[in-house]
Amino acid sequence: MPRVHPPRSRRMITLRVLRREVLSPHFVRLTLTGPGLEHLERSGPDQAVRLFFPRAGQSRLEMPTTSTIAWMPQLLLVPKARRPWVRMYTVRAVRPELRELDVELAVHDVHAPAAAWALAARPGEQVGIFDEGFTYFPRPHAEWQLLVGEESALPAILAILEQAPASLVARVLLEVPEAADVRPDVVRPDGVEIEWVTREGRDGPPGAAVLETVRRAELPPGPSYTWVAGEARLATGLRRHLVEERGVPKSDITFVGYWREGRSAPG
Repeated sequence: MPRVHPPRSRRMITLRVLRREVLSPHFVRLTLTGPGLEHLERSGPDQAVRLFFPRAGQSRLEMPTTSTIAWMPQLLLVPKARRPWVRMYTVRAVRPELRELDVELAVHDVHAPAAAWALAARPGEQVGIFDEGFTYFPRPHAEWQLLVGEESALPAILAILEQAPASLVARVLLEVPEAADVRPDVVRPDGVEIEWVTREGRDGPPGAAVLETVRRAELPPGPSYTWVAGEARLATGLRRHLVEERGVPKSDITFVGYWREGRSAPG
């Protein structure tokens, strides 16, 4: 399991949808707003929040009242007709002076609860967030970094690159469903090389193509730090490859399984 760096303090924050933007065939950006954002502690670049959003037909959002680990059992006591959906997403950007927060959702299945809601979300709709901390924690001895993910990890990796020091040297491999999902103008330090992998014309689950690409890649020498996230088999498979076939110490790898195909999917 990845080491999660929790926030020093956190609370349930109720916000509203300010605007919605379809970025590409498989990505939607939601901008949320509200005075409660003053209580959000900005931590690591891959900072994640639980996102609470209403079920179809719900007229109001019923959030948990506790900001402790007891929020989940409290939520489960709420009848399903009033219980909101909950999913985890990366904080893509925060603009405190405007009281705005962006999240980007990867849309795999337009009928999945988060995707269906995000694609139809209208300004003024209530949502809630709960800070869950971050996992990206580079080792001081690392001379370069390897960042790998499929589309569910794309927002986190883009946020990492945007907040990285100018001295960062990294190989970044990103898998997306199709060429139209590739971001042409990624903000990154000069020492960062990005390779995009698309699933068009390929078989296999999300993450399989980028995992195979890393296996065949010639990686830089020297001590490194790896951060990989996305479908569970990508995260565990890459860690196993680096440790068993390239001799990378386990302590130099952070691997995060966001979801598992066949059980759940982001969006």
